[in-house]
Amino acid sequence: MSAVRTALALLLASLLGACSWLGSDSSTASAPKQWPAQDGAPTKQLDPDQIADAVPRPEVITARGNTSPYVVFGRRYELMTDYQGYRERGIASWYGTKFHGRLTSNGEVYDLYKMTAAHKTLPIPVYVEVTNLNNGRRAIVRVNDRGPFHDDRVIDLSYAAAVKLGFADKGTAPVEIRLIDLDNNRLAAGKSTGAKPKAVPRYFLQVGAFQVKGTALQLQSELAARHNLPVHVSPSRGEPAFHRVRVGPFTDYLEAERVRRELHSNNYGLASIVTEDGKP
Repeated sequence: MSAVRTALALLLASLLGACSWLGSDSSTASAPKQWPAQDGAPTKQLDPDQIADAVPRPEVITARGNTSPYVVFGRRYELMTDYQGYRERGIASWYGTKFHGRLTSNGEVYDLYKMTAAHKTLPIPVYVEVTNLNNGRRAIVRVNDRGPFHDDRVIDLSYAAAVKLGFADKGTAPVEIRLIDLDNNRLAAGKSTGAKPKAVPRYFLQVGAFQVKGTALQLQSELAARHNLPVHVSPSRGEPAFHRVRVGPFTDYLEAERVRRELHSNNYGLASIVTEDGKP
């Protein structure tokens, strides 16, 4: 390992050690004073035939809610980067009143009456079709949360989705999950659709930050030569100034994640994914 990589590994270890992903229980500010101790169903009765599916639409996969890897209950999870065509069978569960009004992993407010779901490793947001294998009922939900963190379960559905699928009274059911493929980044940019293009985020991999500019330039040269990637060195604000080494930009979050893992496997440490303004 070169001197640059050794210094880089130590720097990243100190930076990343101060950060942790807290999963979907990030709703302290929004939680009411009296929160249900146990999860359960609401008193309002829902008619499964009147519950509309989530409507799949192009959405840019953003940094929030897509930390990879992350650790929950001592177990490490990595998000899928090749998820098109994903299909899986397993046990589905649902969550309700205990989490109603709390924030999901991507910062949205969980609503048990909406057609949403939590998944451990799919990027969010994506849309999936869920089929109850006991009765053949189907539902389309939008994945915007993380979980369920039980070895025998593959997806955690909103209460409304469980009612539509006919297992809200049982708690769990065997299901098949099928990803609804959307070229999110192409469509969100308005390409080939005639729609007005939306702003597409630009992601960077921050591979290091050095007070000595020469060290940053050395790493920039090494990365550009070895990996044929656009690499930039830019000074940080404030004192003391650090020279940040960033790879990118990427318009696809998961492409940035793929390159991040590639660099990590080549002993460049685990880079941070940041947006254009430097925020994770």
